[in-house]
Amino acid sequence: MNKEAKILLENFISLSSLQILGMLLPLVTLPYVIRTIGFDNYGLIILASSLVAYFQSVTDYSFRITATRDVAVFRESPKEINLIYSKVLMVKAVFLILSFFFLTIIIIVYPPFYKEKIVFFLTVPMLLGYALFPEWFFQGIEKMKYITILNLSIKVFFTICVFIFIKKETDYWIYPLLQSIGSIGVGIIGQFILIKKYKLKFIWLPIKTIKESIVSNFPIFVNQFMPTLYNNSSSFLLGILTTTNLLGVYDTIKKVVDLAVALLNIVSRVFFPFLNRKKEAFQRYKTLIFLLSVGLTLGCIISYPLVFWYLNITYENALYVLCVLAVGILGLGMYDVFGVNYFVIKREDKIVMMTTIYSSIFGFILAFPLIYFFGIIGAAINLTFCRFLMGGQLFYKWKKYETKCKNESQELIKQY
Repeated sequence: MNKEAKILLENFISLSSLQILGMLLPLVTLPYVIRTIGFDNYGLIILASSLVAYFQSVTDYSFRITATRDVAVFRESPKEINLIYSKVLMVKAVFLILSFFFLTIIIIVYPPFYKEKIVFFLTVPMLLGYALFPEWFFQGIEKMKYITILNLSIKVFFTICVFIFIKKETDYWIYPLLQSIGSIGVGIIGQFILIKKYKLKFIWLPIKTIKESIVSNFPIFVNQFMPTLYNNSSSFLLGILTTTNLLGVYDTIKKVVDLAVALLNIVSRVFFPFLNRKKEAFQRYKTLIFLLSVGLTLGCIISYPLVFWYLNITYENALYVLCVLAVGILGLGMYDVFGVNYFVIKREDKIVMMTTIYSSIFGFILAFPLIYFFGIIGAAINLTFCRFLMGGQLFYKWKKYETKCKNESQELIKQY
């Protein structure tokens, strides 16, 4: 096995153990949590998390993609890495402050949120942890083991604390508290590693530089934020337009599919820095993702009897919801292949941005009637439809782009 393959395998193992174990651990506690606090209270917690998720995308401001890409390119230049590090921290700080302000206003002004303000305000601090954790750096230097160790440690801590502190139905507020404590803790430790081990230094950058960074990152930010309009809104609007009980059921089923989505994302993230350096490996990567997407879709559907028994899911339409969500994995696979790991790598960010904008806005608008008239099944249909809409458009644009590049190459050959 050559050096490149060893790095890819190590990163895949590191990230897969993180993501899979990180999502399995909550599934260990989920049956206990649901039986203790009920689907209503669990749905309330998910509703608060869905609200905060909108602002999580804002505070990240696409650095998960752009900063990872920059670190992968300038990893041998300490000066450039320090500039990237400082830029990320300062831009995130700006959007973090704005997010805290707007979240506070929303929670106070909207009566149903204010009624459960303890849950919502205990969920908000998770944003600080998201902003601090330097996942972009570890991914850029292809040292995913740090992401694994830190996140896995905090997941274990969270799992243990759930069984210790949540004993009765009224303890539901402890769940978001533990999530926020864990998120902030892992963020602080991640920053400590950057400063102590990698000797990163914060440099106070001029306001002009920060503005330029915000402008230059905007296309990718839109690309990363817009899917939240349909992805997160399916959960958020389900909780607003129906009941938190249905939202609790929907999220429980969705977590099963999210395991498969996490594995797909792991492969995408592992190959992202590699494909930035080895663009000729794209065809093999495309085939791998296609086969993996089909396998994960079938796996989710086939395993439903065991999953529903374990999670105590008795909702009559649960299988329909699972099947619809599982099929969406195929659309998400196309989006990862032709969006993030093709057009973004080729610096054709705007192609992905415009596709994402149109699809997400359409999905956000479509979510209202689908959820209003069809409830939980409408939420699942909306999520899957939008994933296929984005993935399908990018596939079509990839075909056109490849044909255009091929024709241009042939014209150059004729000229010479």
